[in-house]
Amino acid sequence: MSTSLQYPIGKFSAQPMSADLLEAWIGDIRFLPGLLEQSILNLDEAQLQTPYREGGWTIKQVVHHVADSHMNAYIRFKLGLTEDHPEIKPYDEGAWALLEDNALVPVNVSLTLIHALHTRWTSLIEHMEPEHWQRTVFHPQHQRTFTLWDLLGMYAWHGKHHVAHITSLRARMNW
Repeated sequence: MSTSLQYPIGKFSAQPMSADLLEAWIGDIRFLPGLLEQSILNLDEAQLQTPYREGGWTIKQVVHHVADSHMNAYIRFKLGLTEDHPEIKPYDEGAWALLEDNALVPVNVSLTLIHALHTRWTSLIEHMEPEHWQRTVFHPQHQRTFTLWDLLGMYAWHGKHHVAHITSLRARMNW
């Protein structure tokens, strides 16, 4: 398995909090829906059914995964802002990718969901107080505490990571 195909923008690396990075990561959340939509523009059903790498998800599964993942992220932020150190619910993203809604529902439904979700999420994070970024959630699967700052960075990276899966496949296939 090629690391460059699996991680086309590299793996996530935690960063210390800064005003410039906060602005950049909020921008990543704000602009992801448009970037994801552009990444699949004019692809036909056969192309949407193409895995981004051998053994990887299809483009369609990637788009639905981003919707699933970012819905969970938004809820994790809300839990972190309203509860003291809540335990968040992990989920089996691979199993979710194989559910029938991924096969049957067109990608534009998930794109619409992502546009709406990211509008709400961006509003939420733009209005967080500086001390809110240090609020925490506990991830039982990783047995680790994450700050909301950590989560923002991970999900800012996550969106770009999956857009790059699609755009790098398009470049390799000359689509």
